[in-house]
Amino acid sequence: MCRTSSLLASIAFCLIVPAVAAAQIGSALYEANCAECHEDGSLRTPARSMLATLTPGQIVAALETGVMRDQGAALSAAERSAVADFLSATAPAAVGSAARVGTCARAGGSLAAAEDGWLSWGASLDNRRFQPDPGLTADEIPGLTLKWAFGFQGEASAAVQPTIVGDRVFVPSGSGRIYALGLEDGCIDWMIRADAGVRSALVFVDGALYFGDFQANAYRVDASTGQLAWKVKLEDHSAARISGSPVFHEGRLYVPMSSLEEVFGSPAAYPCCTFRGSLSALDAETGEVLWKTYTIPQEPSQVGVNSAGTPRFAPSGAAVWSPPTVDPETRSVYVATGDSYSQPAAPTSDAVMAFDMDTGAIKWVRQMTEGDAYTLACGTPNPANCPGPEGPDHDFGQPPILVPRPDGGRALVLGQKSGEAFGLDPDREGAVLWATRVGEGGVLGGSEWGSATDGEHLYVAISDLTFDAENPLGAGVDPTVGGGLHAIRIADGSVAWSAAPPVCGDRPMCSPAQMAPVSAMPGAVFSGSHDGVMRAYSTTDGRVLWSYDTIREFATVNGVAARGGSIDTGGPAIASGMVLTTSGNGTWGGQRGNVLLAFGVE
Repeated sequence: MCRTSSLLASIAFCLIVPAVAAAQIGSALYEANCAECHEDGSLRTPARSMLATLTPGQIVAALETGVMRDQGAALSAAERSAVADFLSATAPAAVGSAARVGTCARAGGSLAAAEDGWLSWGASLDNRRFQPDPGLTADEIPGLTLKWAFGFQGEASAAVQPTIVGDRVFVPSGSGRIYALGLEDGCIDWMIRADAGVRSALVFVDGALYFGDFQANAYRVDASTGQLAWKVKLEDHSAARISGSPVFHEGRLYVPMSSLEEVFGSPAAYPCCTFRGSLSALDAETGEVLWKTYTIPQEPSQVGVNSAGTPRFAPSGAAVWSPPTVDPETRSVYVATGDSYSQPAAPTSDAVMAFDMDTGAIKWVRQMTEGDAYTLACGTPNPANCPGPEGPDHDFGQPPILVPRPDGGRALVLGQKSGEAFGLDPDREGAVLWATRVGEGGVLGGSEWGSATDGEHLYVAISDLTFDAENPLGAGVDPTVGGGLHAIRIADGSVAWSAAPPVCGDRPMCSPAQMAPVSAMPGAVFSGSHDGVMRAYSTTDGRVLWSYDTIREFATVNGVAARGGSIDTGGPAIASGMVLTTSGNGTWGGQRGNVLLAFGVE
């Protein structure tokens, strides 16, 4: 109890001292647990100035169920709150009845027979990200207008691709909420919550939805009600997460596994690194694991110690960040892998791999970048866990797309963070058909999360996001470097056309980088940008047909205060005359937001 001789002094002391003490506790916890990664503004971790834009509740959510859950697990609930209060310069977001506003008055109805829409991340088994029957024409695209906006309550970002099934929309959030909405009006049919954050788009098959979360759990839920059918944990490694969407074929669900050990492994005291990517086949009805194959066959073992005396392990990495691609003709499943986290780098990192659909056996591997090992320790004041030699961090963040070639053969086509796009022959163990450079490449460079094809061209968006600490417009991103969209001929890899990068002008926290997956339809390809603008380009010559600036406040159908921001990670979905996109990923020095936008024509 506080005791002083003056009542006013007593009140002041009792109010101020606990606040000061709490701030000191929060500061000490931050310095001990967080500062090493966040204080220097590393490329893959938001700087402290960016954390200050989050509410305390958003920071706590990240520590409890989001991307920082492993760091948060070492703290008590009170300590997580103390860190959040110390970091945040933003008032807590109001939480209450707003989430119930906009609930559908109509009955939900069954979705078992629904077959039309954008039903998965890649919209097809071959991951083309192409909608052949969009319900609108390229000539109508300039007439697209905003039909409704939906706000994600209490969220720090909106960056997951929606799924369109008949007259419904299914979309996850970074905190793990899953929403079922009406396509025409955005009303809420139901909402459930996964155990952890969700980044993978939902996959719809025969009335069921499949997805994965940040704790490496795979789920099946009823699409009409949200009721859980099964949940299966596929990896015990603390850094494991499912970021790529599962793919369904012939009663099996193929689930990729990625991780954040490249981030978690940066502190000198962390024994780096022991995670291996994998691909699992599940019985879609029961969730039973039929087989699981690691992208790196051998288990990691100690290969020495770092400069701080902490054990080093190898091989590691080769995470699978994107959905697998199914090839029924050869009964193969293809994935593209990320880099290694330790040296010697695995020969299956930065590679395209083919797995036997029935047994999980590795059929062949085509590595595109050798010796690429990297962690966030590289380039920091304490690089003890930076692999030596340091690699360029040229992951594949997108899947190979399976397409026929004009000469009667087939190709796997995709872009890489190296700035190159490739055509590989799946029937000759991934032999390189062509390689075309369309970007500079780098840690956040090249082609990031997804390309698209209409069968004639591969549409590749370029990030090449660059940081400039002297940029007066904030957050350290360079507003003059990056971006661009390219149409590459499937036949020979030549460039048919290139669209100029966006122009930031005097917009703060802006880069021209186009990191988000692109989506195509006859006559048009849609690409979102770090500058917060969604654009539709002509597939004939790359001219902009339509654009919409999402960085603004929106009145939402569910009564939640919402704002758009930078567009990244989740691409647009196209179906039934509508184009839907999330907006608000400020991770890489961009602007945060929390909105889902639905566009249509009159």
